[in-house]
Amino acid sequence: MSELNTLTIADARDKLRAKEISSVELTEACNAAVAASDALNAYSVKTPEAALDQAAAADARIAAGDAPDMCGIPLGIKDLFCTKGVESQAASNILSGFKPEYESTVTAKLWDAGAVMLGKLNMDEFAMGSSNETSAYGPVVSPWRRDGSDTALTPGGSSGGSAAAVSGDLCLAATGTDTGGSIRQPAAFTGIVGVKPTYGRVSRWGTIAFASSLDQAGPMTKTVRDSAIFLSAISGHDAKDSTSADLAVPDFEAALTGDIRGKKIGIPKEYRLDGMPDEIEKLWAQGTDMLRDAGAEIVDVSLPHTKYALPAYYVLAPAEASSNLARYDGVKYGHRAKLEAGEGIHEMYARTRAEGFGPEVQRRVMIGAYVLSAGFYDAYYRKAQRVRTLIKKDFEDVYATGVDAILTPATPSAAFGLGEMKDVDPVKMYLNDVFTVTVNLAGLPGVSVPAGLDAQGLPLGLQLIGKPWEEADMLNTAYALEQSVGFVSKAAKWW
Repeated sequence: MSELNTLTIADARDKLRAKEISSVELTEACNAAVAASDALNAYSVKTPEAALDQAAAADARIAAGDAPDMCGIPLGIKDLFCTKGVESQAASNILSGFKPEYESTVTAKLWDAGAVMLGKLNMDEFAMGSSNETSAYGPVVSPWRRDGSDTALTPGGSSGGSAAAVSGDLCLAATGTDTGGSIRQPAAFTGIVGVKPTYGRVSRWGTIAFASSLDQAGPMTKTVRDSAIFLSAISGHDAKDSTSADLAVPDFEAALTGDIRGKKIGIPKEYRLDGMPDEIEKLWAQGTDMLRDAGAEIVDVSLPHTKYALPAYYVLAPAEASSNLARYDGVKYGHRAKLEAGEGIHEMYARTRAEGFGPEVQRRVMIGAYVLSAGFYDAYYRKAQRVRTLIKKDFEDVYATGVDAILTPATPSAAFGLGEMKDVDPVKMYLNDVFTVTVNLAGLPGVSVPAGLDAQGLPLGLQLIGKPWEEADMLNTAYALEQSVGFVSKAAKWW
């Protein structure tokens, strides 16, 4: 039973209902894996005793015949989700010691369904980063290694702890958040499935904000089926979130037939970038062939404003961040700087923020304040909003032609080494989001599916972009792709 932590949600659910295993046994196996995984630095807070209490309660529900699909399933929770009485710091020193007196809607839904929390997962500070190197807890290390190398690799960001924990079997699944690709990019880097739902499908209430018009929570799992089960549990209207959509939640798992005959899949020419690695191009072509072989019709499409997406995103996201992070001033909660004699509140604000925020957060807050300032608002922020509208219309025009989903690469490369991007232009790090930010700007659903390995044995992912509110159809196409690929994780347990 020591390998129970390697189970999928679907397999664990079936075994729990058949009384082959108990949630306590499953949780004990995961707790043991977490305790032995400090080298990965995936967990920022571990809650083994509370997890066993939740597991015992889940076993009682299962025995009573009251067993939702997520009942008894041990999960990791990204540190961006507020969890009552448990440290929720967004991996930032400015929220050091903050323990909320409330529960985020996403985690409340999971606990209501009987899920189990193993702990909080490390992440980039305030979700700002693509490598999990901006965290106050230190970087997360990927469970993967290049063939013949001991170089520590990034698991991606900002949901790097979630990706490493799922890929390394430290939990059965995890929550993530995606503002510009922070679920899909780390999922691709670690060989797991990551789903960014339609904006408004999952409540943002109680999730610490980065960029409110872009942030969206979603599942990070070992399989597409697991993502469908997880997404059903956390979706739904929430009166506490004004951007939450009052729409019925489909049975996402029931939609996984694998039959995509007659579906029309678009291949956008603008995603063929200069300098794209041959391995990415080859993987994309193979994925296209697999969907064609499964009965889908492949068509070329155009998304003409794609080239403006990254600069527009890196105007809009910092602008919203500068506004959202203005609340961290040392007055109400979190870190407060010590003042020298004669210093006042302005010095406290400045020193608190300088001490509490890391360099990347400071950079984005300053950029955001700049683009929102008098004289620059029209030149940058308003123009970026117009570009966002054009990008959204590009997708609407494509879907109006009958296209059901769009297939693209998930990332421009496989995972890189920790520290390898440290001294380069920050814009080069931002380019990791080149294939993913359009989805957030347009509010669309997207999913990253592991689709192969590069020449050094590292995972590569393909992305499917769906129509608004049609996650079920998108996941079914992802399921067909997953079945065709037959990806098997080769992450060696070196830690």
